[in-house]
Amino acid sequence: MANEPHVRVLTQGVERGHAVLADAVAAYRRVLGKRLLAAYALGSLAHGGFSPLVSDVDLALILTDPLGKADSARVKAVAWGLRAKGSALHGQLSVFWGIPSSLAGLRRPLPALDRLDLLEHGLLLLGEDVRGGLLPPARNELLVTGALFALEHLAGSAIGPPPRARGVGRLTKLVPFPVRLLYTAETGRVGANDAAEHYLAADTAPPGASLVAAALAWRTVPPDNDGAVLSLLEYGIRPLYLHYIDDQRARLESLGRHDLAEVFGKWQGQLLK
Repeated sequence: MANEPHVRVLTQGVERGHAVLADAVAAYRRVLGKRLLAAYALGSLAHGGFSPLVSDVDLALILTDPLGKADSARVKAVAWGLRAKGSALHGQLSVFWGIPSSLAGLRRPLPALDRLDLLEHGLLLLGEDVRGGLLPPARNELLVTGALFALEHLAGSAIGPPPRARGVGRLTKLVPFPVRLLYTAETGRVGANDAAEHYLAADTAPPGASLVAAALAWRTVPPDNDGAVLSLLEYGIRPLYLHYIDDQRARLESLGRHDLAEVFGKWQGQLLK
């Protein structure tokens, strides 16, 4: 079949992604010893849809109590060493960590979106599963965390340089992220690939639908026509982001987070200029 080579490349990419995780777990086990209580795969290597071209290789570590002053530096140092190994996928390693109480949102909490991913999809790689009986983050916490993430990583980035200057990886994050955050705010679940499918399956054509569908395809087959990409961005990115901002502003106002809603309003104004 025509798509067999493509499927094989993705399958091999997943295998290489898990090999990076195995390297990372072994390295952290050497450095942390008995402090390493559990290690999990997160993200698309855990819930599916991994693309070696653009996906992060997400790892979550749970260390034993109590929190140590040097814990953060040790975790970062190992991650830096692993990323320096040279392979593209080692460079895409992303490490989250905490202690058992952080799963409940207490001391040094893991970010709410990452806690939710861990609770819903985390794939245990080492140690004992520490998730039993823990509740997912509240919808309000997910909304605020998602809003802060968007303001830090997406605001000001929706309109910008041509595709090749950004790279396909950047585009495949800028386009689906608003959809993922919309999905999480609406459902209280992790916004993975099903978020985009949910968005595209709406009864009425949602803003930026063609761009979202194209960005999903770019995750595995990079675009080869800058003109076509620019056209999709020109007609799709503003409506998509304005739709996202409208939705989040209303939710934040309802929650009483008028401060965040105001910042979203300023972001909206910038896009409407």
